[in-house]
Amino acid sequence: MRHLLIAVAAAALVANSAYAQGAQDPQATYKAVGAKAGPPAATIAYGAAPQQVGDLRKPAGAGPFPVAVVIHGGCWRADFDNRLSTSAFAEALGKRGFATWNIEYRRLGDVGGGWPGTFEDIAAAVDKLSGIAAEHRLDLSRVVIVGHSAGAHLALWAASRSRLPAPWSNLAVKPASVVAVDGPAALAPLVGADAQFCGLPVIVPFMGGSPAQKPGPYDIASPANHLPLGVRQLAVEAELGGLMQPYNSAVRASGDPIEVLRPEKANHFDIMTPGSPNGEAVLDFIAAKALPKP
Repeated sequence: MRHLLIAVAAAALVANSAYAQGAQDPQATYKAVGAKAGPPAATIAYGAAPQQVGDLRKPAGAGPFPVAVVIHGGCWRADFDNRLSTSAFAEALGKRGFATWNIEYRRLGDVGGGWPGTFEDIAAAVDKLSGIAAEHRLDLSRVVIVGHSAGAHLALWAASRSRLPAPWSNLAVKPASVVAVDGPAALAPLVGADAQFCGLPVIVPFMGGSPAQKPGPYDIASPANHLPLGVRQLAVEAELGGLMQPYNSAVRASGDPIEVLRPEKANHFDIMTPGSPNGEAVLDFIAAKALPKP
């Protein structure tokens, strides 16, 4: 089973994989659509490093607005992806009534990236909402964290913070729900496979050692170890569906509510591309299911 999951992960995340539908690379389309998004209402720093910023977009109306925190993926590496790629997705959530906080963060290759810096950034970025909510009419009782690929892992981790020891559990903002879009919930099971789908080993350098060398950090960094999270969970399964299903079953067994979307003939990137049928299905799924109606 582990070899099957590794094969699924490798097929989904490798940057130059061959796609079944047409000659157009879905990853290139995803990035091109993202680059065409309009400017945010504001770009706001949550720390001193250049990567410690987020783009805030707001829907029409007076608010207060529900908030979707958007976390891009990219193999936990600084050279794979950035928030520009998820800008159109954030913009499309705005058309569905959400204010969006599309965050950047330090990753492997950035000064301070990896353990614990990446996790400190995710926590600080989410908590920054408490300092800008009044000015921007944000409803902090209706916050959903949405992450794609490696960002799905970080979104689940952010939703797990109340289950972790201090200082991670010192929350300024508690999410109502989390959306994992085609990404993992734990790191240790992917050690060894990461070189296949990221081009070189990522997780051990990202964490500063192997699971045997750093058992405590790996435990804290793996939301699958901390169920129930105490929040509503949504999962979007595409090419990493086989990797996600054991975690999703564990979520149900833990008592956390979960709903799963499996878009038809989905690949790892069209599910994050507004305008594609699967991208629109994911956006509508989040809008319909992530938060209780006011």
